[in-house]
Amino acid sequence: MLGSSELVAFAATADLRRAREFYEQVLGLTVTQDTDFACVFDASGTMLRVTAVEQVARPGYTVLGWRVADIGATARALAARGVRFTRYDGMDQDENDVWTTPGGDQVAWFADPDGNTLSLTQFA
Repeated sequence: MLGSSELVAFAATADLRRAREFYEQVLGLTVTQDTDFACVFDASGTMLRVTAVEQVARPGYTVLGWRVADIGATARALAARGVRFTRYDGMDQDENDVWTTPGGDQVAWFADPDGNTLSLTQFA
């Protein structure tokens, strides 16, 4: 039923100004709308609504992720913009904080200013 409908992605923020700066300036997403309630971005054709909330819940799993062609280069470029990648105990992550799955996919995790877990994935 929804297979032909466009997906809208959501992330929460307690500070819209700070979130806009991160998603626009650090991640390079284009702002399409900015109100007192949400900042809307174009994420390569998918609408991302970063919505103002009083307190951001931190669920402990990835809320948004991007498929990338070269995870090492993307991770280095984001690190140069101040992104700090997350290292997890027991996971063999490389010098770019990238973990390779048993199937050969590569994943790196980082957080936005509100602590939402975001990721990069390069599929095998």
